[in-house]
Amino acid sequence: MLRLPPFSYHRPVSVAEATGLMSQYAEEAMYVAGGTDLIPNMKHRLFEPAHLIALKSVSELSGIREENGYLRIGAAETLAEVARHPGVQKLFPALSDAAGHVAGPQLRNAGTIGGNLCLDTRCTYYNQTSFWRGALGYCLKKDGTVCHVTNVGKKCVAAHSADTPPVLMTLGATITLAGPQRKRRVPIQDFFIADGICNTRRTPVEIVTEIRIPLSAANRRQAYAKLRQRKSIDFPLLTVAVSADVEGDGTVQSINGVVTALGARPRALSGWDDLAVGSTLDADMIEELAERAHQQCHPLENLIVDADWRRAMVPVYVKRVLEKLRTT
Repeated sequence: MLRLPPFSYHRPVSVAEATGLMSQYAEEAMYVAGGTDLIPNMKHRLFEPAHLIALKSVSELSGIREENGYLRIGAAETLAEVARHPGVQKLFPALSDAAGHVAGPQLRNAGTIGGNLCLDTRCTYYNQTSFWRGALGYCLKKDGTVCHVTNVGKKCVAAHSADTPPVLMTLGATITLAGPQRKRRVPIQDFFIADGICNTRRTPVEIVTEIRIPLSAANRRQAYAKLRQRKSIDFPLLTVAVSADVEGDGTVQSINGVVTALGARPRALSGWDDLAVGSTLDADMIEELAERAHQQCHPLENLIVDADWRRAMVPVYVKRVLEKLRTT
């Protein structure tokens, strides 16, 4: 049986109290919301904080509502609530779809959308027990000096594996971060960095408090698809999200796509506007966009499924998403 390391548990009722506790305990503390990823990682001794600062009792992090031209989603809203919320389903169905495909129902009832945004990167050499990792010699992300994927020690290539960020990127969402000294807003396309050890711009003392999606993005056609080994529970082997502005006659005004689970951060697919703007999403155009995506995506051996097969699935799932987009 894997047991949790000892820790003290704190239940603040405000963001100010939570960030104050984090300042007090400095590097010995971590925030926890649903705990669906952090707690298993603690059992694997990937994290061993002496203090856990729980966020579920902080009312400022709750609520889904339209506000000043945005749909505001509190970071502590569960994935299940985001998936079934009538406003999300009506305005941003791709986000509802993505939130509803995270793990299984038990985990969606506990896990939060803020936690999904801050999900730790994953790797077949990292997400193992301490005994397994010690037998191999540990890795660059935790306790070691070499990446077992690339066999060099300069850069961790653990994979970003969250479902909702690609959709939020295609919708132009913004994240609000609160720390002891200030609040700041970060466009989600700037939130992630290409570093498997720590792949976001959030500092350890900051809390994601809300996600804001411009209501104007609801006019865009949206679609999402996820590849995984089983139809529930599993992390994605590939996620594809696409949104587009399309005129009444089917002419594309703008289009963007994002893939994830292939690298340390979600990847925005480039060059799609050059191909599609002014044209329609007919079969030939969908084929061209899928081929462009295939050229850009080169997954590594950081997950348990063959990287060449995952790359071969990129155009397959891009075509599926674009077909869904065309018929929306």
